[in-house]
Amino acid sequence: MHTKRLVIVGAAVLALLLGWKLLIRREFLYAGTVEATEVDISSRLNSIIAAFDAAEGRQVRVGEPLVRLACEDVKLAADIAQRDYKRAKDLHHSGVMPQENYDRFQNKRDDASLKLDWCAIKAPMDAVVLATYHEANELVSPGMKLLTLADLREVWAIVYVPEPLLAKLSLDMPVEGILPETPGRAFKGRISHINDEAEFTPKNVQTREERTRLVFGVKVKFPNPDGALKPGMTVEVRLPKA
Repeated sequence: MHTKRLVIVGAAVLALLLGWKLLIRREFLYAGTVEATEVDISSRLNSIIAAFDAAEGRQVRVGEPLVRLACEDVKLAADIAQRDYKRAKDLHHSGVMPQENYDRFQNKRDDASLKLDWCAIKAPMDAVVLATYHEANELVSPGMKLLTLADLREVWAIVYVPEPLLAKLSLDMPVEGILPETPGRAFKGRISHINDEAEFTPKNVQTREERTRLVFGVKVKFPNPDGALKPGMTVEVRLPKA
């Protein structure tokens, strides 16, 4: 009977300790959503998509082909411009064609060559393909968005803190973030921006009482070399107690 009582007391003490730790944890963690630099890639030409090499979730390197456009009219124009330029060059060297006319053919050749380069759409940076919006054989026009890239090498999250905590925060201050799914791993970060003006807590906060509080947005950046932090994830940031 005595042993049973000790077990019950021990379990109660353990529960109190766990509850206390969770309470302290909640006081030190501020949740935010992971964001990354996103770049929308669009077509500059009116053409049929010949091949869509990019796939969602794929990592790409700068200069790697993403989309190839058929560009039949552009290729034809570039071929004609190149032939006209060669003839103009010969005539110019023989003294038959004036410089002004020769420059006109040269500019036309260069313009056609530039548009020909636009037919092969390449990655402007090392990134991950976040989303694609078209497929091969579809017709696209200038300005039409083809896909979105995300640079995951460094990501950030904005957390909202009460005014009393601001005195304990500073730019470039090192902080830690954790993912609720992997609480055993800490992500090293730093404070990169602190809003100058207060605002109401965003509407995605669950309780009405919290949404009516005035808070300050704090931007925290995280190096993300292995891509573990992805846009849309919830990251919890450990900050000093207010």
